[in-house]
Amino acid sequence: MNVRRPYVRRMEPGWWWKNAFLLRYMIREMTSLLVAVYAFVLLAGVFALSRGDAAYRQWLDVMANPWSVAFHGLLLAVFLYHSWSWFEIMPKTLPQIRLGGRRLPAAAITWGGLAATVACCGILLGGTLWLTR
Repeated sequence: MNVRRPYVRRMEPGWWWKNAFLLRYMIREMTSLLVAVYAFVLLAGVFALSRGDAAYRQWLDVMANPWSVAFHGLLLAVFLYHSWSWFEIMPKTLPQIRLGGRRLPAAAITWGGLAATVACCGILLGGTLWLTR
């Protein structure tokens, strides 16, 4: 009886670095981990708020630390890249949108998603500033 052995392709560490498409894909996926980390930072703030004014002020003091501010600056850059890359692939993930019998261009979908994001962020920022005045 002949026993077949399957072909197992050898994968070297960092194999995805050689292909620009895969490199961008992996970076986009890694940025989602930082999004999850930041969700826990915000969750810690909500937990501190639930424990009272003193705990919340202590959390705010930690957030005002220069290292925390630098971390938030890094997160802002990562989130901007994450958002851009997500909206860049959006035309491939959406069903074909047609307006007036014509297919909507991919750039219109990407820029429309980005514009909607900027508008929502502006509304949230405006509402926050209005509530804290």
